[in-house]
Amino acid sequence: MTETLPDTEHRTVLLRGGDVHSPADPFATAMVVERGHVAWVGSEGAADAFASGVDEVVDLEGALVTPAFVDAHVHTTATGLALTGLDLSAAASLAEAAEKIRAHAAARPADRILIGHGWDASRWPERRAPRRDELDELTGGRPLYLTRIDVHSAVVTTALLDLVPGIRELTGFRDGEPLTGDAHHAVRRAAYAALSPEQRTEAQRATRRHAASLGIGTLHECGGPEISSEGDFTGLLDLARSEPGPRVVGYWADLDVERARALGAVGAAGDLFADGSLGSHTACLHDSYADTAAPHTGIAHLDAAAVAAHVVAATEAGLQAGFHAIGDAAISAVVEGVRAASEKLGLARIRAARHRVEHAEMLTPETIAAFAELGLTASVQPAFDAAWGGEDGMYAERLGAERARTLNPYAALLRAGVPLAFGSDSPVTPLDPWGTVRAAAFHRTPEHRISARAAFTAHTRGGWRAVGRDDAGTLVPGAPADYAIWRADELVVQAPDDRVARWSTDPRSGTPGLPDLTPGGELPVCLRTVVFGQTVFVRPNE
Repeated sequence: MTETLPDTEHRTVLLRGGDVHSPADPFATAMVVERGHVAWVGSEGAADAFASGVDEVVDLEGALVTPAFVDAHVHTTATGLALTGLDLSAAASLAEAAEKIRAHAAARPADRILIGHGWDASRWPERRAPRRDELDELTGGRPLYLTRIDVHSAVVTTALLDLVPGIRELTGFRDGEPLTGDAHHAVRRAAYAALSPEQRTEAQRATRRHAASLGIGTLHECGGPEISSEGDFTGLLDLARSEPGPRVVGYWADLDVERARALGAVGAAGDLFADGSLGSHTACLHDSYADTAAPHTGIAHLDAAAVAAHVVAATEAGLQAGFHAIGDAAISAVVEGVRAASEKLGLARIRAARHRVEHAEMLTPETIAAFAELGLTASVQPAFDAAWGGEDGMYAERLGAERARTLNPYAALLRAGVPLAFGSDSPVTPLDPWGTVRAAAFHRTPEHRISARAAFTAHTRGGWRAVGRDDAGTLVPGAPADYAIWRADELVVQAPDDRVARWSTDPRSGTPGLPDLTPGGELPVCLRTVVFGQTVFVRPNE
């Protein structure tokens, strides 16, 4: 992966007087950045030797410096539209959502189309989605596209249906029900096609600004023909090359690997759907959902043969392959397909390609072992468990408590040696890197918890490793100078096993600390974000 940042004049900077989170020196208090890379990390006393030869000295005043976060799964334009427009993720009822829709429509009379996100009827007392006739009335008959929180189903107005000829004959169209499958993809294409280029660009800028304010230095954009448009994807990559901000690594979810390459993607991967989502009853399961009247096991979009053919084509083209797979049956199909590809091309070539599986929620001991064997990266979202896990959460409602307790087994993945990369799937869950680390360290199912240090690594170095870079994501000499400065309380070491925690806090262990992420406490506040030596965010009045 080459740098995708605009040309800039690099200054030599000495940061001192804080805590620098670095494996090169677990007690470092200072760092030198030169020509976009980390040049040195060390102690306060040794920093004196650099002070006279740099362009700038930054007094950290006790602040913490860490590698910038990498969000390994983002939908940039959709996130920006939620940030700047109609976001129903906080609506506590159908009635509250209706008022938000009405107010949004009234506030934007000139928009050709209204787009919103985030409804979740499983959390509402009414226990149902908005009906089309209700949406028609709330919007005055204008086109509206409104996605469920998981973005795998949507409700729309009649005016938007009228823009999609043949919509009622497509799979996933059930009159009076949220749209799924092909019908959902068709209305999504129509909705995003109605956006002006200016609306798309402003949404992308809003996402990058927000990410930078949270200490995120890199976003993995997961686009594709069923998710966004080619113009949206290439426009985002062009924007990231031309304007300061978090770098963007593009994945295009297409079985046509040459098309993905032509668009500038590093992989024909990301949200290449093997199935759907649990919330929308479209994740593909071996056994039926627990909360449907008739037996229902979701939707399979790819079988093992299709997976194998894609992995072979991508590997031979020098691109990453990758699949969206949530249900256990979908994950089994992906594993079977990747293994078949390895039998054709050789295991070493498959492992070297670092193919990815997004979400990977319903794993078994057998599929975890296969991930390790095949070198698959698990690109996962701990905030999903925080939002929908637990004995009374959506997972338990959809699957029953016993199956729900098996979801998102991060500790088992790490024990097996499976590489983890953390992301948000924003706008499904918000950009929130420290909240993501907290969610993994305090998983709702205790046996799936991992140490805060392992979670932090998955959200920094893990994202770089997921795109094939082993030289980044840590603050060591020679690494790209992607870092964030934080206002944080006392640094601690948190691990699921108390014996590990006690040893790790002993100075002899050389384990650098992290902020205390115990639930209920304040999360660190980002003061500055730097990408490749270039400042892309400074908190006002700091």
